[in-house]
This record gives sequence, structure tokens and C-alpha cells, in this order.
Amino acid sequence: MSWFKIRPAMAKAAPKAETAVEETLQSDHFQLAKVVRHGFPHQPTALAFDPVQNLLAIGTKSGSIRIIGRPGVDRHIQHEAEIAVIQVLFLINEGALVSVCADDQLHLWSLRQKKPEIIHALKFQREKITFCHLPFQSKWLYIGTQKGNVHVLNLESFVLSGYIINWNKTIELIRRTHPGPVVHLSANQSDPNKLLIGYETGLLTLWDLKSKVAECQFNCKEAIKSVSWHHEGKQFICSHGDGSLTTWNVKSSQQSVSTILPHGKLGRDGKPETCRAINKVELCTNRSSDPFTVFSGGMPVEKAGQTPTLTIMHGSNTTVLEMEYQIIDFIVLCSTPWNNDFQDPYAVIVLLQNDFIVIDLTSPNYPCFENPCPMDIHESLVTACCYFSNCPTDLMPAFYSVGYRQKKTGFSEKEWPVKGGEWPSVATSYEEIIITGHADGSVKFWNAPGVTLQVLYKLKTAKLFDETQCNYGPDVVDSPFAIQVIGMCVESRLLCVAGKSHASLFRFSKQEAMIDCVPVEITIIYDISDGSESPDLDYPSLPLTPFYTSSPQSHPTCVKLKFGPRKWSSGYQPDLCCILTWVDGEPPSPISSVAINSKFGLLVLGNDAGLAVVDILQKTCLLSVGTPDIYGSMDPYSRSPRSPKLKSSSRSQGFDGPSHCMTPDDVKSPNIEQIEQTVLHFHGHRVLVCRASIM
Repeated sequence: MSWFKIRPAMAKAAPKAETAVEETLQSDHFQLAKVVRHGFPHQPTALAFDPVQNLLAIGTKSGSIRIIGRPGVDRHIQHEAEIAVIQVLFLINEGALVSVCADDQLHLWSLRQKKPEIIHALKFQREKITFCHLPFQSKWLYIGTQKGNVHVLNLESFVLSGYIINWNKTIELIRRTHPGPVVHLSANQSDPNKLLIGYETGLLTLWDLKSKVAECQFNCKEAIKSVSWHHEGKQFICSHGDGSLTTWNVKSSQQSVSTILPHGKLGRDGKPETCRAINKVELCTNRSSDPFTVFSGGMPVEKAGQTPTLTIMHGSNTTVLEMEYQIIDFIVLCSTPWNNDFQDPYAVIVLLQNDFIVIDLTSPNYPCFENPCPMDIHESLVTACCYFSNCPTDLMPAFYSVGYRQKKTGFSEKEWPVKGGEWPSVATSYEEIIITGHADGSVKFWNAPGVTLQVLYKLKTAKLFDETQCNYGPDVVDSPFAIQVIGMCVESRLLCVAGKSHASLFRFSKQEAMIDCVPVEITIIYDISDGSESPDLDYPSLPLTPFYTSSPQSHPTCVKLKFGPRKWSSGYQPDLCCILTWVDGEPPSPISSVAINSKFGLLVLGNDAGLAVVDILQKTCLLSVGTPDIYGSMDPYSRSPRSPKLKSSSRSQGFDGPSHCMTPDDVKSPNIEQIEQTVLHFHGHRVLVCRASIM
């Protein structure tokens, strides 16, 4: 979700000879400027965290990077080319980061100024980048390639140093074939001059940067996915494609210290279960307790299904956390940026396909932190959106009071850990509210002060209806409860939300109540004549026939209300529900617009067949008119007339007057006197409102 503000364009100075001043504003006097971006980054691909500045960076498939800190600190930067970002690395506590793109180009971003910008760029021409490593407080960036070579980049000049670790030098005589692409690079925790190089086929080499020789090799039987060091630098752990974890001792490279299959059990034949790959593992030591081993994946193939998992092993306890979306990456947050000291982990940031969560490692059962600025705008697909500004001063506190009671439980009581950066207050002097309608029938109210977006209140409209009695029609795939249109009067707090074939009116209340929602069934008929008479000729007034009914199940409808009083909590409570009926065996056209006038107590809803005017006080339909009756022969939405058989069927059901015979004049656009006469028959004091709506 992006916000735009209209700013005056810089006008060229007029010659002094010209005295005429153009006072009429035109479109070229203004330009759009994007000021805020809300929501979760689309198609995330990479994750990074600065443990000193407490900043989070998320790279995406479209080449953008989102930098997130405390509430209000949210920055969006974009590469010129929309190329996927495969890796992001912070220069910790230096106000800079390196981005690695899928086109084998590296960029150095400076974050110190108000608008981040690229200060250096480098493109690899002959080799494809697969993995990069940047040690803490180092000026050297190690770059692994698909050919198995490792290059060294000087960050100060952003030029390759010329130091190359060729793959054939790392394998020596241990194997004769190519070891595959570089999938891991990391410096030894106790000796930064020792670089561990991991290859896809299972070979690891500990390379001495000073002597330029391979100190030792470790040959794994399975493909390597990731590697994590113990803080003492004497051991490291590897995750593999078969779901296993192997621990190696630096001084004993012939055989692994241990090999475990965390989620694989032995079968009846004595063989372990087949498990999925462990894509990433992190080993973090704790000064006061056992170390944490956190990894993603590794579940048995038969049990894994489509549910992504994150496993936390702490001592003898193993906890498996199921995720709602696919896991892209995760980072364990530690109390110190130094890798050669006890890490004392306190949280895990998990980047998912459509969200990111932070798990508290210091609390029992590992609860999640509550995100102060949630990004799950599309928790259910957004199908409608509207914006209101200059709202009454008492509206926002009212939403806060009822929304606080909906606050979810089970979150961690600790402070949100992503709390870096500073951002000046840019809140406007007026209240701004965004209302989103969703595919599941829910409606969310958002407070939009400046760059943050906070949920005020959530309303579920689908619970009005009986899902077992819905008749969607043969061609309907989407949910009939999806919100299509939203209308609201901020002064009276009246809210109208419309689905495909229904429009529900809600009133705001601070008290709980037992509510029996009143259904109002409405039929909007699109009926035209084959005649070609001029619409300017006079004709009889419209027949005053009943186009509505309040009796249940009188005509086929797509949705059915749950009848009887039901308890509704404080907030928005239903008052009435207008339901469009089927016409000639076909479902009604989707509702395309709604309007509320609280002063006159009117609700108007329309679709491509016509519109209906509803008295929300008497809960009755005042007028239902088709577009041919409004536009006449100038109907921009004209369609082919229905067959005479279907038309006669509709009239036999009472939609036409029983004693009124249709003539060619009856389908022409009425003049304003006839509209006045029709509306006056219902409520004379509402003539002007209906006239404005119909005209």
C-alpha cells in the first residue's frame, strides 16, 4: 500500500512583459510524490540485522530493500534495475550495507543521510556470485562463486584485491572432481585468519589466509546447506540436504564428532525416516545455560506436508514451531556482536513469505513479540479500501477504546527488539483513518499518523450470515462475503459495507447488546424495450410497485442472514442488511457503489442494473429503479434485452404492477416531475435527496 501526496510543480518564471496571471489551476501544476509505503515487502528474498544499531533489512525479488527500526523508522530503497536481491550484509554500526543482486552486481549503500544512496557498485563479468561473508569490523568482503573460487573485495575502495582462492588449491589430493559452487564462507571465531569454505557437494576447507594453504579438509557425505561456528572456534555444525546435522572438530577432520537426524526416527527395518533438507542452522551459546540450536526444515517427508517449521533445541528440550507461510530466512538475535564470546541469544527473527515474526527465546514456550506496526495488511486479501481525513477528534479515541478489548493474548511481555533508528514526528494536524475490506468479510480500521500504520479495530461481517444456506451460483468462485465497497459517515459513525449481493449497515455503540439484524430484500430489474421511440416524449409515471420485502426466504438470494438476536460486543453492531434477490433465475450483478446520508436517514446502493434507495429508519426500500429508467436510450451500460419468456416470468412474480400493462413508453427515462411524484408518494420530505441521487 503506497501513499501519494500532490505537490505543486515548480513553475517557470513568466517574462516580465507579460502581465496576465493565470489563476485557474490545471493538472500540470501538480505532481505526485510517494511519501509512505505500508505493508509487507512483496516476495522477500534476503534478511539482515545490525545488532548494534538494531536495524532490520529485507531484500525482495523486485530489487527493493526495506529498512525497519522502531515505530516510525521505515525506509524503502530501490535498485535501478528490478533484479532480485539475493543477499544483504550490514556494515555493523557503520551506517552502511552491501546488497548482492542476481545479476552478479554488488552495491554499497550509505544510510547516514536522510535519503540512502549507492556510493559504490561492482559487477562480476565472468563468474556468478553464490555467497558473501563480511566479518565484524573488517574491511574485507569475501565473495564465493559458482565456479568454486573465492574473491576478496576491499570495501573502502570497492575494488577486488587480487587475492583469489582457487577451488583446485582448496581440494588438494582429497578429491579429483569439482567440489561445486561455494555455499558457505565464515571466519574462524578464535582466529580471523582462518576462513572456512563450504562447497555444495559436501566438502569443507579451512583456508589459512596468511600462508595461502588449505589447513584441513572435512568431507561430508551429504550436500551442505549451511554452517555455524561454536563461539570458541573449536567446533562447527553443518546442516545437510537429508535433514541431518553433523558436528565437526577443527583438530579432527577425518570424522565428524556427531551426526544426528533430529526429526528422523528408526523404522521397523532399522532405517531412519527420509527427511527434508535443513536449509539453515545456527548454534548460539549461552553463558548461564545450554546452547541453542535453531534450524528450519528437517521434518520427515511423510509428515512434513506443506507446513514450514522452525525447530529450537535447548538442552534436552526440542520445540517445533509451525509457520503459516514458507520460511525464507531467519536470524538469531544475540546480546553481543562479537562472535568469539557467549552469544546469549534472546530472540529469533523469522522472515516468511508474507510476514515476519520475532520469537522470544527467554520466555517459556517461546511466545512471539507483538509487532507495534503490523505488516499483515493482507492477512486476508484486501478487496476494498477507503481513506478519511479531517475526522472528528472523538472518533479515534472511540476506535481505540473498542479495539483495545480485541487485543490478542499470548504475546511476549518483553519490549519489541527491533528498536533502532530515529525519525522526527511527521504526524499531521488532522486525524487520518484508512478502512480496508477483506476477502473473508472482515473490515479493519487503521490509524495513519505519518509513516506508521496501526490497527484500531476489526469488524467481522461474515458472522451475520449462515454459510450453510448460501447460494452463490454456478460460476461464483470467490467468497460472497468479500467486501467490495465501503461507505462511512464520520460524523454519525454510520458504516455501510457491501459484498457482491448484500449491503450491511452498522451503528457504533460503546456497549454490548443483543441485536436482531433486519433483512431487507431488494430486487433491481434491468428491463428495456425493443421500441425506438425518442426518450424526449412524455409517458406515464413509474408504477408504484413493491420492489422489496422484509419476509425471510421470499425470493432466492445469494446469502441468508442468521435469524434471531445475537450478542455483539462494543463497537460496530448491525442494524439492517439489504440483500439483492435473484432475477429470472440469475444471481444479481455485484454491488458497485453505496452512499449514506445520515441527515435524511437514507442508504443508496447500486450496481450495473440500477440502484435502490433504502430508508434506514423505517428499514424499507423506497425506490428500486433500473439504469434504463435513469438514462433512457443514453444508457452507457446497455445490454441485450432478456427473452420474453424470462420477462413474463419475472412479472408473474410480482415485480411489475398486477394491473399495469407495459408499453414502449414505460421503459423510457422519466423526467424530473415524474421522479418527484414517485418519491413524494413515499416520503415527501426527502424529495431533494432522492433527486440528487438519481440525477
